[in-house]
Amino acid sequence: MIIGSILILIVNLKGGDINMNKNILITIIITLIVGATSFYGGMKYQENKRAAFSRNMGQKTNTTNRMGFRPVNGEILSTDEKSITVKLQDGSSKIVLFSQKMTLNKASQATITDLKTGEKVAIFGTENSDGSVTAQNIQLNPIQRQQLPN
Repeated sequence: MIIGSILILIVNLKGGDINMNKNILITIIITLIVGATSFYGGMKYQENKRAAFSRNMGQKTNTTNRMGFRPVNGEILSTDEKSITVKLQDGSSKIVLFSQKMTLNKASQATITDLKTGEKVAIFGTENSDGSVTAQNIQLNPIQRQQLPN
């Protein structure tokens, strides 16, 4: 549609001054280039914003936040004295290693023995190079955010 309008404008300008026609044509071309570049830049900016917005707890995005923390949210599959394995909302699993500085919370202070298979957990920690997470904080039975109806 825009190209058709430009062609009609060029045909109408044929009978006029040739220098004026060139200036108008150059102005139109520059305007189209700037508009297309701005549109492309805006689309790329929006994609980055959308990716940042979609990082939810437990969602597998292969990203961490600025401090290196990686939230893990799901159900405990297995546990031992040094780690737990958590089933994520997407069906995959994540190994979570306990750290010396880790806190473990329940409605009251909890211990590692409170971590039982089938429990819902929210874990905050740093992601390791092998994909596991070293826990800084574990919350038992966290409040699950429900999606609002549309």
